[in-house]
Amino acid sequence: MGMNMTTLLALAEPNRYHIVELLRDGPLTVGEIAEQLEVRQPQVSKHLRVLSDSGIVEVQPSANRRIYKLRPEPFKELDEWIESYRSIWEDRFDRLDAYLQQLQADNDKKKE
Repeated sequence: MGMNMTTLLALAEPNRYHIVELLRDGPLTVGEIAEQLEVRQPQVSKHLRVLSDSGIVEVQPSANRRIYKLRPEPFKELDEWIESYRSIWEDRFDRLDAYLQQLQADNDKKKE
């Protein structure tokens, strides 16, 4: 299984990362995001376009406003990708633990 690089590339830009962090707490309009980040609205719109094109956010029109919210799928995929590495490290730590326990047992036998 591979990771969708589009997600990582979109999140690599600091302003887009901060937008995602804001949206973690719930949907926001472009104006609310711009206000909280202290960034001009056209810049926020450009970042939201990238996040939308990469599938990280979705937009819901509401009258004359556009409300953005996070989509769960890219984060599930990211979590699964990280989990595959977590398994590798847990296995390595388990082997290290077994090795250290064996060293301790050998050391205890020498003391007897």
